[in-house]
Amino acid sequence: MARIAVIGAGWAGLSAALALQDRGHALSLFEMAPAPGGRARSLPQQGLEPPLDNGQHILIGAYTETLALMASLGLPIDQLLQRSPLQLTDADGRGLRLTKGPPQLAFARAVLQARHWSWSAQLSVLGFSLGWALSGFRCREHLTVRELCHGMHRQPYDELVAPLCVAALNTPAEQASARVFLRVLKDALFAGRGSADLLLPRQPLSALLPAPALAALEARGARVQLGRRAHLGRSPAGMWTVQTDGTPEAFDAIVLACPALEASRQLASHDAAWSAKAATLRYEPIVTVYLRAQGRLPFPMVALKESATEPAQYLFDHGQLDLGPGRFAAVVSGAGAWLDRGPDGTAACAQATLAQVTRQAPQLGPVQLERVLAEKRATFACTPGLKRPAARVAAGLWAAGDYVDGPYPATLEGAVRSGRQAALGLHAELSVVAPRATH
Repeated sequence: MARIAVIGAGWAGLSAALALQDRGHALSLFEMAPAPGGRARSLPQQGLEPPLDNGQHILIGAYTETLALMASLGLPIDQLLQRSPLQLTDADGRGLRLTKGPPQLAFARAVLQARHWSWSAQLSVLGFSLGWALSGFRCREHLTVRELCHGMHRQPYDELVAPLCVAALNTPAEQASARVFLRVLKDALFAGRGSADLLLPRQPLSALLPAPALAALEARGARVQLGRRAHLGRSPAGMWTVQTDGTPEAFDAIVLACPALEASRQLASHDAAWSAKAATLRYEPIVTVYLRAQGRLPFPMVALKESATEPAQYLFDHGQLDLGPGRFAAVVSGAGAWLDRGPDGTAACAQATLAQVTRQAPQLGPVQLERVLAEKRATFACTPGLKRPAARVAAGLWAAGDYVDGPYPATLEGAVRSGRQAALGLHAELSVVAPRATH
């Protein structure tokens, strides 16, 4: 049994800690924030019930590692998440609606039933999809999603591909990696029954994983320290150390599961190349605009038409998700152009979103602004040819986070998979070293 420290209690750090604890290691978990969850957490209630999240998140059926982790904690997934076939429909009910069944057939059926698309538009997107499938969902590394779709009919590109891209990668299609986008499409739309299902949270984010994971770790003997910044170091004997207050504490191994910029800072004096690679990542913000209205949407989630003056791509009806009647959340992914306007950028984005929802979802009636949350470093910019830092930093030191090298963009599933990858890699490394040390 090794003594292991995990620095960071976001979804990646919690995933790593649970996997290591399951393998018999003694865990210490350090988190700078007063509560776990990282960039997918619930906010202090501030008189609101249920509490707001720091942003609107969704899961899909292809998030197998995340769902397996929740199941391992004994969580009632069907109560926590509302599952339904994928649909990308507007507030009038127009759009793409998948039905149950084999995903390839369900997708083709949904395209052919999209009556507002012409035959040429339907055949165009089906032709492109077939071509991607025949290529094994692979493409040249330096293609953008826009270049990947060169020649596609404009309507399905604007109404299907571009919104899916910015939702999955939080990067505009003109800049987003086609290779990563195809990987997401493969796993989501064509991996198997239920892979494309929408799983919308019916409880605040902290109830989905952070709070239950933390409780499980503590119940099994982990030492948890919240609200304390942990500093990575090295002892004269060559062991990795963690210092919060006072004397550094030595550990057999460490998983660094903090955000990329913090990890870069922590490793600057230990691995300059890794630190530099993490520091060069660019970021895309997400703005979540919480609204109040008396009406109701036709579905819990609807697509909004984005334009230069209308920033949001999706609108969620929290009343249909048991998250508070009359509350709605509009999501602005890839919100950099708005926030770049300066100190008033967030407010301008919120007001434009308010006007957009009023126009595109008139059945809600008068709409009022409740709160605006801007996550300026929500995700890394998932661009073509991006070189992400490796999971293994050095002997006894691994990194975990949705930004670490891997096939997924910055998603909850990417974070959970990264945490598990770091834990399994570190466990395997320790299993090799231990017999030699006792020989």
